[in-house]
Amino acid sequence: MRRAAATVLVVDDEPGHAVMMAEALERIGCRSLHTTSSREALRILHEHEVDLVLTDLKMPEVSGMDVLRAARQRHPDCEVIVISGQGGVDAAVEAMQAGAATYVRKPLRIEEVRAVVQKQIDKLELLRRRKELELQVDESYGMPGIVGRSPLMRQVMRLVRQVADTQATVLILGDSGTGKELIAQALHRLSRRRKYPFVAINCAAMNDTLLESELFGHEKGAFTGAVRGHRGKFEYADGGTLFLDEIGDMPPTLQAKLLRVLETREIVRVGSNAPLKVDVRVVAATNRDLEEAVREGRFREDLYFRIKVVTVALPALRERREDIPLLVDRFLKELGELHGRSARSVTPAAGAALAAFDWPGNVRQLRNVVETALLVTSGDVIDVAALPAEVQSVAPTGRLPALITPYAPVPTEPGAYRGLPALDDVLVSLDDAERVLIRNALRAGNGNREHAAAALGISERTLYRKIKQYGAAVTG
Repeated sequence: MRRAAATVLVVDDEPGHAVMMAEALERIGCRSLHTTSSREALRILHEHEVDLVLTDLKMPEVSGMDVLRAARQRHPDCEVIVISGQGGVDAAVEAMQAGAATYVRKPLRIEEVRAVVQKQIDKLELLRRRKELELQVDESYGMPGIVGRSPLMRQVMRLVRQVADTQATVLILGDSGTGKELIAQALHRLSRRRKYPFVAINCAAMNDTLLESELFGHEKGAFTGAVRGHRGKFEYADGGTLFLDEIGDMPPTLQAKLLRVLETREIVRVGSNAPLKVDVRVVAATNRDLEEAVREGRFREDLYFRIKVVTVALPALRERREDIPLLVDRFLKELGELHGRSARSVTPAAGAALAAFDWPGNVRQLRNVVETALLVTSGDVIDVAALPAEVQSVAPTGRLPALITPYAPVPTEPGAYRGLPALDDVLVSLDDAERVLIRNALRAGNGNREHAAAALGISERTLYRKIKQYGAAVTG
């Protein structure tokens, strides 16, 4: 469905300027409202949905600053561009500190006004699309803690929804930091067990004796130091879900006891002979290769098949780079509120570096990097300099690296892309080089044009125009 044109309110007490700007913006597809009265502008803001305001700062009735404040209060996502006269730079800077996006100076030039407005509209559209994607993930999948729009993550979330409200044990596989516990929580939250406890335990964090006591509980005097009875995690999770993280590190002696619990739905506390009935759904997770562990005798084969009734395999972050901008936005919002910092976005170069890095620590590492960058940034935008050295190392350093670095190397063998020439050919034309670079960025970004544009150091509008110009030579 085609999105409605952006609504722009033009406020200028000079009728000629107001009409001229309104007509100029309509020619680039905007829906324009204009007025020469700042008081009328306040009424329009109260009665109409407005995406962007272009207002003069100095007006006789109500100042442009008042219009700015009203716009930001009535429409939080609305951007405001202020118009300043000669010598009005200080006032324009004050307006930007109060929330204006930018300013233009008189005498007005139509092309400049159009360009500034178009840039803000593009920014609003990008933010709107990201919000819609977040909402789509939250509403369609019911998993507000999980961020993902890539095909791999959509497949994971569909599977989670399909099996959540069943009694099946689930094995979650994935590298460290991919969000295995978030998936376990989603399985619990989407099931009929959500009114009962979700209990998590790390099987790699304890020795045999302590882990057994934590899982099954113990009676008073069961061992030295057991001065009172203790309920284990299975009892605490009764009716709900028990998440066994890093189950691949569970000691062999406990693997047999866990298998018996899964088969009989009964536990026996350490130091007791009396079985206790429990109604618990088990969700397990590991970053190890359990099949290899079974072959080597380190993990029981019968337990392996018992816990993997359903397997959810989480992709590494480097396998779903499309999700990185969405994750960065989410972390900026969450961590900004936590630390009271105002950074709301990253520069194109920083975004390209974040998209290019391989993230061995996955989503957890990305979150830590964003948090550090947020803390060392004083402004509204995070630049490459705020990123760790290892992430900076893949950031664009010049025009050509900016086109190549964030993704796979551009192939130099002849005919690599449908007969396009090699880039090491000194006689290659600029158009041919451009086609190779665009094709490379699109292929490496799995067709994601936002990421490709960021890697190429150009706007999405420019990329769309180039794709239309070159056609199948870059998309085929």
